[in-house]
Amino acid sequence: MSVIDRINMERRFTEGKQPNIVETTDDKFDEDVIERSKEVPIVVDFWAPWCMPCRVLGPILERLAEEYGGRFILVKVNVEDNRLTGTRFGIRSIPTVKMFKNGKIVDEFVGAMPEPLIRKWLDQHV
Repeated sequence: MSVIDRINMERRFTEGKQPNIVETTDDKFDEDVIERSKEVPIVVDFWAPWCMPCRVLGPILERLAEEYGGRFILVKVNVEDNRLTGTRFGIRSIPTVKMFKNGKIVDEFVGAMPEPLIRKWLDQHV
């Protein structure tokens, strides 16, 4: 990756109010998740706007991403708008959350979990 590519990627991750939370697309997934996970753990939240458990889990993950202060990056994938990525990772039920490190999935869970269990899950990996 060139210096300019790295600067542009860093800029995308730090724009806006929440630098530890990124929304990605089919086109940007590899850059936002696979490549970035070589530097910091990435938690990917596969969700959809109509999914009620997603609407419960999403704010918990977002709050934890801010609280953990950069120990991981939360990347959100709306599977309605990014069907290729959902298919690529075999997403059959949402919410699905996957942890990426060094370009690979190291753990995952499906469904909304209570915050204490999510914290325990995160603490095993970050």
